[in-house]
Order: sequence, then structure tokens, then C-alpha cells
Amino acid sequence: MELLSLPSQSSFSSSPPPTAPSTMNSLSGAAATSRLLLPSASRARLSLSSSSSAHSPAPLSSLRCLRGSSPLVSRLFLNQRRPSMHLSASLYSGAASPQCAASDPEQLKGAREEIRELLKTKFCHPLLVRLGWHDAGTYNKNIEEWPKRGGANGSLRFEIELKHAANAGLVNALKLLEPIKAKYPSVTYADLFQLAGATAIEEAGGPKIPMKYGRVDVSKPEECPEEGRLPDAGPPSPADHLREVFYRMGLNDKEIVALSGAHTLGRSRPERSGWGKPETKYTKDGPGAPGGQSWTVQWLKFDNSYFKDIKERRDEDLLVLPTDGVLFEDPSFKVYAEKYAEDQEAFFKDYAEAHAKLSNLGAKFDPPEGIVIDGKAAPEKFVAAAYSSGQRELSDAMKQKIRAEYEAVGGSPDKPLQSNYFLNIMIFIAALAFLTSLVMN
Repeated sequence: MELLSLPSQSSFSSSPPPTAPSTMNSLSGAAATSRLLLPSASRARLSLSSSSSAHSPAPLSSLRCLRGSSPLVSRLFLNQRRPSMHLSASLYSGAASPQCAASDPEQLKGAREEIRELLKTKFCHPLLVRLGWHDAGTYNKNIEEWPKRGGANGSLRFEIELKHAANAGLVNALKLLEPIKAKYPSVTYADLFQLAGATAIEEAGGPKIPMKYGRVDVSKPEECPEEGRLPDAGPPSPADHLREVFYRMGLNDKEIVALSGAHTLGRSRPERSGWGKPETKYTKDGPGAPGGQSWTVQWLKFDNSYFKDIKERRDEDLLVLPTDGVLFEDPSFKVYAEKYAEDQEAFFKDYAEAHAKLSNLGAKFDPPEGIVIDGKAAPEKFVAAAYSSGQRELSDAMKQKIRAEYEAVGGSPDKPLQSNYFLNIMIFIAALAFLTSLVMN
């Protein structure tokens, strides 16, 4: 598995937990037989034939994906390593459709239940987490304009971005989610990706993520970010590289380490990434498609074992990448890595906050304050007096709210207001009146 702290070089297998029966279907089989990306609004008829086994590995090399509200129909093209597949579809108008507004709360809840059922049968937790992270992880805080700034905007569904090296294999996640998108067309892709990732963490035993929804989708592939915004697994200077990438997103050292802890889920496959072993005693029999090397023994269980295993390095069958090992080598990272290895509750708390922050990066919300479907992520109440000193930094939630409100009227503030200007004016007027009265007297 490659989560955001590492690019796509790893393989996420959709598979049951290590204790599940061996008869469970693997991701590769399920992905090959899943319905291809077909938005319900298009109502297209699709025919599919394959000249090779449904269990053939490796991701699709080409994909033109659609928004749920778009009338265009996606087409899949496979490289020479994939089964030969032929698609035909009846197309409706090719006119561009308007951008998605807010997702429907009831459809979000329905989609979440469908994702839970999907996880029970396909065990694709790592794959869905990676999908959400890679859609959000292109955010650049130094770019104001949406969607040029990247982030959680559903752009990862387009072929041009799916073909980025860091996103290898994520077409399988899209294929698994597309029936859910078709059933709940009023859920944007941007929301669906983040809903899937958060639900996967929770269903794997992780913390409840304080999510909000209402993300607007980009509408065309020209709005996808350029390649190269996601991190690398083995840079020459791992600590510097992680900071360069995550600081660009507005994240700090604590959040870098906390998010890295999600490598407790998943496996890496050398044939796709160049990292890890072909198989280990923990992966040779699956679950799902066998093989790859995991970071932890129970690689479908979310806990703090990632930090414990990296710290001890006693098991050669467990993967430690350069960007993993540096967490216990860099003085600043080590403070948090040591803490999380000893205190799972602290790790869960910090991870939930970091995951929620990551999922909101770069997103445009409609309504601006977002949509909460379980009462766990109520928007922050704005109290002007609390920010009147010019010294207190706005919270991330409040920054997002202010930015969204400004953008709704054509503005795009890069920085939050640092003082209560209205209060300052009133004080100035009062002082001027007082001085005037003194002079008159």
C-alpha cells in the first residue's frame, strides 16, 4: 500500500483480513468483473468482453472518467499487460454539464452504508484510503485559485491524472466505487472519495474521522493538477522531502507522522513500485491476491503497530521504506513517532484530526460551511472578539470557512483577517471624541 506519505508505487490489494476464510474474492478478481465506470445520468448501454482471465493483475493504463452528472460515457483502454476489453456505448449530448453543487445528505448516508458493505466483501480498505488521500494530496497552499490549487475536488477520476505514476492501480478503486456513484448520483466524486477513505479507516478499527461534505467536483480533465505533487517513497533526503511536500499542503511535523501511521494498512508490490518483497509469510496466502510485503503483521487492522514495528525492526518480513525509517531518525519526527508507539489513544486522536484536515485541503464547499451527516464535525462558531488582538491564528476550519465565503462572492483571500477592524475603528472614534471633549473643556 502506498498512502499519501508515499506515492503510488505500492499495490493495494482488496482483500479480507488475515483471519478471513481463504475463499474470499481478491481485489484483482473483483476489479476485473466490476461494472466499469458508468454514471447513472448517462443511462448508457455498455457491453464488455474479455479475452483473458478476470484474475489478471496490474491496473488499467488508460481511463476517461466521468462526473456523475455528466452525459459523457467513459471508455477504458488497456495496455498490453491487461486483458483485451472492448467497450461500446450509446452517447447522449456531449455538452458540458454544470459543476456539482452540494451532495445530498441522505444520499451521502446511503453511500456510506454501501461502502461498509463493499468493505465486508472486498476488503479494500487500503485501496480506498489511498484514493482519498491522493485526490486531496495535490493541494498547494501557495495557489489561491480553485481548482488550480489542487486538493479534494474529484479530479483523480480523469485519465490524465490516473496515469500519474503515483496513482498506479487506483483505477481499481474507481471501478469498485462506480456502482455506488451510479446509485447515488447526487454525491460528488470529491465527496465519495473522501467518504470512502474515512469509512475504510473506521471499519478497519481506526478512530472516527470528523468529516464534512459538500465538496464541488471539477468538470473537465484540463482542471487536473500537474504530475509531481505527491511524495516519493525513497528520496535522497527523506525528511526534507516529506517536509517539502507536506508543508506545501499546510501540514506540520506532527501531522506528517500521524498520517504516516496509516501504513499500518496495506502492502507494497515490487513489480509495481520497486519496493518490498514479492511475498512474505504474512502475504503469501493472501487474503485476496497473494504476495507483496506489508508494513505490519495484521495489515488490514488499523492500530499503532506500524510505529512499534518500525522502532523495533525485528522482522525482516515487514517493510520499512526510507520515508518510514526517518520517522525515528529525524529529531522532530521522532518525538511524535515515539509517542504514538507507546500511546495508541494519542495516535488515534492526532490521526483523526490530521485525516480530516487532509480531506478538506483545496476543496470548495457548497454550502461554504460544508455538510455534516453524523453530527461529529459541527462548523466552528465565529466569535470576532476572539480574533481582535491580531496575535491569534485562525483555526484551519475557520480559514476554510472564510475562504469559501469570499470565493462565493468572487474573492479569494490568501490570509485570514488578523484583527477586528470594526472594533479598532470604534475605539479610534471613541478616543477621538474623548480628546475632543478634553480640548473643548
